Amino acid sequence: MDKCFYRRGKVSLSGTIVAVGIFMLIAVRGMGQTGNNSVYRLTIAEAIEFSKSQNKWVQTANMEVNAADEDRKDVIRAKLPIVNVNGSYQRFSGLTLFTDGLSHATTGERKPTPNSAALGIDALFNIYGGGRQHALEEEQHLRVNLARLNAQDQSGNIALQTATQYLNLVKLNDLEKFLADQLNRARFRLNNINALYRNQKVTRSDVLRAEVNLSNVELSLEQNENDIAIANQHLDVLLNVPDSVIIIPADSAGMTKPEVSSLLQLTQSAEVSSYTVQKAATSVDVQTAKLRSIRSANLPNVSFYAAYGLNYPNYLFFPPVNQAYSVGFVGLKAQYGISSLYHNKSKIAAGKIRVKEAAMQREAYADNVRLDVRSHYVKYVEALRRIEVNEHSVEQAEVNYRIINNKYLNQLALLTDLLDADNLYQESRFNLIKAQTDALSIYYHIRYASGNL
Repeated sequence: MDKCFYRRGKVSLSGTIVAVGIFMLIAVRGMGQTGNNSVYRLTIAEAIEFSKSQNKWVQTANMEVNAADEDRKDVIRAKLPIVNVNGSYQRFSGLTLFTDGLSHATTGERKPTPNSAALGIDALFNIYGGGRQHALEEEQHLRVNLARLNAQDQSGNIALQTATQYLNLVKLNDLEKFLADQLNRARFRLNNINALYRNQKVTRSDVLRAEVNLSNVELSLEQNENDIAIANQHLDVLLNVPDSVIIIPADSAGMTKPEVSSLLQLTQSAEVSSYTVQKAATSVDVQTAKLRSIRSANLPNVSFYAAYGLNYPNYLFFPPVNQAYSVGFVGLKAQYGISSLYHNKSKIAAGKIRVKEAAMQREAYADNVRLDVRSHYVKYVEALRRIEVNEHSVEQAEVNYRIINNKYLNQLALLTDLLDADNLYQESRFNLIKAQTDALSIYYHIRYASGNL
């Protein structure tokens, strides 16, 4: 299997360091070959690997994984005892007593003391809550998995975009070479036509037509250079590198194409391994866990609780005594909400419907993935066949151009025939490059759609 193939792995800190190291090595190699520290040569595998660790969208998706994991830890800590420490102090004013309405009043100190203080600690530990805690933990664990799948999906999506832009850059670079060759042919042809015109063997119209053809080729070359610059900017953004960096593809459109048989396993497992289907399946489990959490409200709640405190003055005796005392207790608390039998009825019904809805969505996503992967598999077989046909067409178009060119120089063919032959030769070469890059684009799409990119 060629070097374009690599294993899908979870992006981690060590993976990021390795990716940065790879890019730095590539940078050194690029500087050694180009003499310009902003020009780098990358293979398609290197570009994909680097984008999967450095792209901003991938990094944000990985941040969400970390946030979801912290939420999971928070839910787990919720089953730990609830412990409170409290303290208070009061200074009471004088006590005023009224008799006969508010006409007679006497004032005295509050007994046994105008001061009051308390310091205590209490704890509550949930022993049984109907399975609510377990359901919440399972739900949050599933949400972490869902966040990881989203990160893998985002990483695969960016990898596919990177491969597409890389192959587009390959196609444009090859087209630039073809246009440069065509420009040389157009200039050489114009010189020959001028010589023929000076010898009065062709008319002025042939000279003008050759000049127009040369101008069109020059314009096409300029347009292609602009397209290369735009494609390079797209690739810079995907790789999260400065806009001044120029990427030169180290791979060509003629790189080895995967065998058709190697894609059969991907097409067969796509309905299970696809990121979309995996996320949909996890969503079903999330809704199931939420339903169990809702049902837990219909079950009793049993808790263990305890408290210990220091109080002043002593109100346990009568009359109250001006002294401090400490006391504590332990106990069990059971609670059952009878109202939950009718309050949760619609919530449970809605939860069941959402579970069925999520299951139906998973089946729908699986159908879409199966159709998408199989369609691209057929297109990949077609693309390989198209490459063979175009390779033969290039050979025929090149021979045809040479024949027509010799005929024109011997005044046995018109200039129109020669220009048509030149355009046919140019078009056949471009069609071959396009067929080769399209085949690789389809291959990477199948890998992404099947969850293997």
